[in-house]
Amino acid sequence: MISKKLPIVAIVGRANVGKSSLFNAILERREAIVAREAGTTRDSIASKAQWHEHQFWLIDTAGMKDAADDFEFTIQEQITQAADSADIIWVVVEANVAINEEDRRIARIALKSKKPVFLILNKVDRARGSDLDDFKRLGISAIFPTSTTQRRGVDELLDSLITHIPQASEIEDNDRLRVALLGRPNVGKSALFNSLAKKQQAIVADRAGTTRDINRAVVRYRGRELEIMDTAGIRRPGKIGVGIEHFSVIRSLAAIEQADVCFLLMDVNEMNTGLDQKIAGMVKEAGKGLVLVVSKWDSVEGKDAYTRDSLAPEIAHIFDFVPWAPLIFTSSVTGQNVSKLFDLVLQIAERRKTRITTRTLNVWLGSVIAKHPPAGLKNRAPKLNYMVQEDDNPIPAFKVFGSHTKFLHWSYKRFMERELRYKFDFEGTAVQFWFIEKADRHKHGNSPTKPERSGIQRKNIKNRARQK
Repeated sequence: MISKKLPIVAIVGRANVGKSSLFNAILERREAIVAREAGTTRDSIASKAQWHEHQFWLIDTAGMKDAADDFEFTIQEQITQAADSADIIWVVVEANVAINEEDRRIARIALKSKKPVFLILNKVDRARGSDLDDFKRLGISAIFPTSTTQRRGVDELLDSLITHIPQASEIEDNDRLRVALLGRPNVGKSALFNSLAKKQQAIVADRAGTTRDINRAVVRYRGRELEIMDTAGIRRPGKIGVGIEHFSVIRSLAAIEQADVCFLLMDVNEMNTGLDQKIAGMVKEAGKGLVLVVSKWDSVEGKDAYTRDSLAPEIAHIFDFVPWAPLIFTSSVTGQNVSKLFDLVLQIAERRKTRITTRTLNVWLGSVIAKHPPAGLKNRAPKLNYMVQEDDNPIPAFKVFGSHTKFLHWSYKRFMERELRYKFDFEGTAVQFWFIEKADRHKHGNSPTKPERSGIQRKNIKNRARQK
């Protein structure tokens, strides 16, 4: 639930003047990618920031320069949109470089908006002997010298900012569903992102590797808030470059951890690669929801139900380790099945919240053992006594108590999972089993599906148990 609309601060300026460094300095983490290469930031990246009880949205934009082609023009259009939507505009220039025509043009655009404008003279530590008064000619009265590498002037900048914005705070909506778009480069993630978000927030281009950061958009569907995260394409390990692209992959992996449901996109014209399987495996290991999305379906000539029915079994065979993941064919160009993705997210989210009583689970466990008893070594046959569901876990996770469980074959665990899904309908989401030896049933072990408990946390649990 949002109590107030948070103010928006947009950072604009030429390429490579330190906008992303300022963005990261304020957030105190590496959210935007920073590198010496000019033009590193291509999309408008937004993140929530806070200073002295004031929360606000901070937007890092791509460097403004002449639009040499349609691709650059799209970037420049994003900057204009970011400035239009902002409540405060920060114009960043280099303190050690003389004012040029691009600086003047950016300042004019910012001042024309009639919104509060701050001029930030970044890299002031390199401006030895420079006359900083020359920058007053840009017409911006509020001037703040900074050095993001040394964090000089950043606190003073934020102190001044909060005098221009109302004190607003946003209460996190724990009911918000987070959806990550994953896949190899250039499979149509940004196009789908734009189609889902109903606005041109991410840049769509034919060249691979356009998106480097995680772009986010929040939409409402059937009374629920969905946060959509567009990620950089994940390449094979041998294809991952150092520096910028390496951080993009890290952010894609981080998006999996943040998400409730992941869409794995596959280009219909280039499918069934080993990397797609690896990404699906990472989603399964993280215990998230998963949907297999075949993109660019509009590009298939002569497509019909027969074509789809012939492709579906092939894809199912490739992804036989996640048979529970729904498969859907989409086109961001025609909008085919795009709205169905929202319905899938809501359905999977409900299944992930399914809670089964201990009695019902143990009746089911007894029927499974009667149908197919677990096999083992001589005098070491696994015996499964009872099971419970972890009620405080966002993942459908189950503890199974018994003896000699370490001898339980992986195929039997897969059999149990298949039977559980058939009985209780966990389509679209990973489920996890935790097998515990009978001798350890009263010990407070650490679940592999939840963060590890510290010694102090375990001690507090024991104290609460004694008080009861």
